[in-house]
Amino acid sequence: MDLLRHLHYFVTVAEERHFGRAAARLHMAQPPLSQQIRRLEAELGVTLFERTTRRVDLTAAGTAYLARARAILAEVDGAAEEARRVAAGVVGRIAIGCVGSATYSLLPDLSRRLAEELPGVDFAFHGEMLVAEQVEALREGRIDLALLRPPVGDGSLTVTPLREERLVVAVPLRHRLATRRWLRVGDLAGSDLIVHSAGRRSAMYDVVRALFAEAGLAPHIRHEVGETSTLVTLVSGGLGVAIVPEPVRALALSGVVFVPLARPAPSVELAVAHRTDRTEAHLLRTLGVLRALISG
Repeated sequence: MDLLRHLHYFVTVAEERHFGRAAARLHMAQPPLSQQIRRLEAELGVTLFERTTRRVDLTAAGTAYLARARAILAEVDGAAEEARRVAAGVVGRIAIGCVGSATYSLLPDLSRRLAEELPGVDFAFHGEMLVAEQVEALREGRIDLALLRPPVGDGSLTVTPLREERLVVAVPLRHRLATRRWLRVGDLAGSDLIVHSAGRRSAMYDVVRALFAEAGLAPHIRHEVGETSTLVTLVSGGLGVAIVPEPVRALALSGVVFVPLARPAPSVELAVAHRTDRTEAHLLRTLGVLRALISG
């Protein structure tokens, strides 16, 4: 800090070209200022100023030193400002992974809100991620937040519920069930089902199997897919029906209708997860924006 103080003193004298005016600007007496400048010259082993009774002028060495001193002080000021911005959570980088339905229904509004409220944070978004992929990516630090469906089964993660999402049936437009006002799981008996892949450990695959088991039925699974967009596209093509969270309606594909399941309608939970050891200010601010968006 002594060096920085000396640099500040030196730059002030260089700008004022007068020890008395420089001392007044620095809110100090002139003799201590003169002593500090002489101490700086002694440490450097060069003369920085040519002194007369009326003013001081920079030597060639002083002129060269002034340019570097100003640059150093500017860097220090910039570092301090950056540290304050990091502490305030208004700069940084956040990568967010999303399950399929959140990719279409929540991500557009979330990305817009984050750009408005945290313009200094660099956000990256990864859509159509299954829960197992998200958990692994969180552990490895490839993503910082995950919009996913519990259960997660990892004690190193903090999982915060966001909302319940009602389940609906995606039905081809010309399907026999397309005109129904609501459906029961039993109405899907014998229908070709399109589901998320069991091999990729999809949470929705387990949900669909559980619904059929509760209804005493064995699902007739025709296609397993990895992405929600592909699932709904196959429904649009008439290849089967699918049980999906209601926000999937946001895909708005032609040739598909979404029929609610009968009340009490089953639902799935959407939650946000992050590593418990991650407490950076910009991450916590991002969580705050997300919770405000959901609650609003």
